[in-house]
Amino acid sequence: MNWQPSADLPMLRARAALLDSVREFFAARHVLEVETPLLCSAGVTDPAIEPLIVERGSSLHSPHYLQTSPEYAMKRLLAADSGPIYQLTKAFRDGEAGVRHNPEFTLLEWYRPDHDYHQLMREVAELVCSCLGEKPVQYITYRDLFLAELGLDPLTASLADLRLRAQQELDLGSLDGDKDLWLDLLMSHLIEPRLAARGLCFVYDYPASQAALSNIVEKDGQLLGQRFELYVDGLELANGYSELTDPAEQRRRFQADNTRRRDTGLDEKPVDDRLLAALEAGMPQCSGVALGFDRLLMLLTGSEDIRQVLAFDWARI
Repeated sequence: MNWQPSADLPMLRARAALLDSVREFFAARHVLEVETPLLCSAGVTDPAIEPLIVERGSSLHSPHYLQTSPEYAMKRLLAADSGPIYQLTKAFRDGEAGVRHNPEFTLLEWYRPDHDYHQLMREVAELVCSCLGEKPVQYITYRDLFLAELGLDPLTASLADLRLRAQQELDLGSLDGDKDLWLDLLMSHLIEPRLAARGLCFVYDYPASQAALSNIVEKDGQLLGQRFELYVDGLELANGYSELTDPAEQRRRFQADNTRRRDTGLDEKPVDDRLLAALEAGMPQCSGVALGFDRLLMLLTGSEDIRQVLAFDWARI
């Protein structure tokens, strides 16, 4: 049995120093550090994310979920007038393991009332450069990125056009799916590998079908989700939104997620009624972002495998 740590002592020291740097960044900006529970009574409904479930315990009256993100709890704090807040916390996602994924990982998540997502992108860039050193920063829309790299307009291309391009470039067998599946495949397999030369690359204004928990607005006749993803040297590092504050729309999206879960054979997840109640009470307009702390440490130390930056990876717990 291998009892030894995954990371060596210099890596553990680098991790501790990076944690200090992040906390100093937010302390200088008067952003409050908070802690919220790891166990949740409601699981995330997003069909692309599966939570780990704690089913038994004398304190549990029903199964609870290990958080996939502290988002819902932090939004309840925002609705209680917390002001700007951040959190460094463990998060858990079932089935995610590999050189860039561990089912248990560390998230840095923060929320800025009265900031739009463009302001938040600039702050994310400041944080990352304060940790990694100065790098070139680019901001490009999802649409312009597809046009630049593939010559395809992701907002107007037909499903058939997207499928054909993916099948021409990738060995996909008989795979089939909706437009978002083909967009995701083109993004992950053809575009993301080309982002390594772009330094810090913020991709923003996603199709409304990929809005997740962001606001949806109309621009140039197209509905777009006000969200962004950050890639650093080709590695996906952060995902941010202009946050949805409408409780009716939030409930509709939860229900739509569960419909997709049911249609694809996944278990439906209970809706977080406490989050909806907080939105009903009034959450301020804000933007928020989740950043993978372990991946930030990988970038800082030049590590190729997430297991190198964890004290104990999933195989050693």
